[in-house]
Amino acid sequence: MPKVIETLSSTGGLLLWPLCILAIAGLILFFERFLYLHRGHINKNKFLAGVKALVGKGRLVEALTLCEESPGPVTSIVRAALLHFEEGRDAIRHGIQAAALNEVPLLERRLGGIVLVANLSPFLGLIGTGVSALNVFQRLNESGPYVESSLFAGDMVQALVSTIVGLIIGAMAMVAHHFINGRVNAVILDMELVGQEILQFLTAQDKVLSEAETKTDLPVRDK
Repeated sequence: MPKVIETLSSTGGLLLWPLCILAIAGLILFFERFLYLHRGHINKNKFLAGVKALVGKGRLVEALTLCEESPGPVTSIVRAALLHFEEGRDAIRHGIQAAALNEVPLLERRLGGIVLVANLSPFLGLIGTGVSALNVFQRLNESGPYVESSLFAGDMVQALVSTIVGLIIGAMAMVAHHFINGRVNAVILDMELVGQEILQFLTAQDKVLSEAETKTDLPVRDK
């Protein structure tokens, strides 16, 4: 292990360690976001069909239980709509909007950290290159007019390695951010579609119930 550390330091310079730390941080952030989005993923069409079937039978409590058993951004939208079902269309819409405002920041959380890794890694690599280049010039100045190129091979390797590693880490972080951001946008789109569909369904269902109650309350004319 000490030999590996010594080889790594001598090959890429001291700034290679901050780059490695950034790479590890980027991986942790990526997998945390990936697992979070994966846990909240559901088949929205199947889920909505189940909720509609329960609500249509008047089993609102069971529909809410179904939402609680399937946690995620989409189910939170449906749950908020169901909680305001008996309060009218405007209350349902406001409930959906409030749930969306709570869920979107949770979806976008820590994406800025991945962007930071993508932006900072190349700069650290360039700093490592600059430090190695300064060492080369200093040794050239100290060695006089006749210098063997092999004496500076190590410094040149350090300069190239730090830059290459920084660029690789930055590129990988950019790809990771693009992938996670795409998943987040897909979930937000699902939230919008589900919100519109459940709003229309509950509004229609409320009208059906209101008409049924009106018919029930009509006086029966004696024949």
